[in-house]
Amino acid sequence: MKKTFLKLVPLCLMFALANPAFAADQGGKQTGTQQTQQSQQKEENVYTGQIVGKSEKAKTVSIEVGQGDQAKTMMLKFDEQTKGVEQAVKGHAAIIKFEMRGNNKYATEIKPKLAKLPEGVTEVKTGELQELIKNHTDMFLVDARPESRYGQSHLPGAVSIPVALLQKKQTAALPLDKNKLIVFYCGGPT
Repeated sequence: MKKTFLKLVPLCLMFALANPAFAADQGGKQTGTQQTQQSQQKEENVYTGQIVGKSEKAKTVSIEVGQGDQAKTMMLKFDEQTKGVEQAVKGHAAIIKFEMRGNNKYATEIKPKLAKLPEGVTEVKTGELQELIKNHTDMFLVDARPESRYGQSHLPGAVSIPVALLQKKQTAALPLDKNKLIVFYCGGPT
């Protein structure tokens, strides 16, 4: 038994030296593996998904992360130090940064997850759109909200083309002139 143990010692020592987790500090320099592990650690402290619930009484927020069969609902606590709690709106996409406090995950920051604009598309701020409308600029104004919201109220001259139709690539209502200014607006993270 002793002989078998003594034969395994050099093998274990070689394994320990080859494994980056056991390797000695290299003068303060991090190996690629250590850097990857640290960046994964930071990424693990962020959830991106849809808010499925928030309780002011229990001071918790739930977010669904992943898709399809892989989707999981994660619950985090929040407190007076959590930034952006008002951004946790049921049904809206969000990014939640968190930290571990004991066995609990505490949200440190909640931000809305906004869609990235495709290349060649420019964001028009509210004030700019007001000027365009005021100056009667020749444009095609699209209300991308659901039709029921359009029916309640919409900007003058706007045409209703809900996001659902655009996602189905039903773009027949868009102008044929490719040079015409087209402005889409919605009521939030549509």
